[in-house]
Amino acid sequence: QQQQRQHCLVAHRSQQAFSNSPQKKQIADTTMSEEKVKEYTLDEVAKHTSEESCWMIIGNATNGGPKVYDVSKYLDDHPGGAEVMLDVAGQDADEFFEDIGHSNEARNELKKHLIGTLKLDEATIAKMKADAEARAQKGGNGMAIVVVVALIAILVAYKNFM
Repeated sequence: QQQQRQHCLVAHRSQQAFSNSPQKKQIADTTMSEEKVKEYTLDEVAKHTSEESCWMIIGNATNGGPKVYDVSKYLDDHPGGAEVMLDVAGQDADEFFEDIGHSNEARNELKKHLIGTLKLDEATIAKMKADAEARAQKGGNGMAIVVVVALIAILVAYKNFM
């Protein structure tokens, strides 16, 4: 997954180099500001995990809240490939999106796929918090394993030289 993120980051930086072309400037920034924004539940978003229907949640309290995007039609055009998007389809992809370091052009492209906001009731907030803690715990355990392996390697090397 780290390799996919790295590939996506390189692809997005390459795409950013073309952001000043006249063709890119002609693309209209379409948002849902004039329309009534629909609210979706986590369960509704979770049903859309295929190439035919790929939805994801991106956004947090610091950037306007979680929004729901239907990126199905963008999969083939995504510089990092469809697979990286399908890996986070149907779920909260905000951390993944932000970790990549997407360009302003990528963020403008994302706006074109906005279909609504995530309905934030107490149960949803609790589930999102639990999921975030589980991801943090999972990442923390991985680092602990690396540290333990490194310490064992140092110990073995030390004993071999003594």
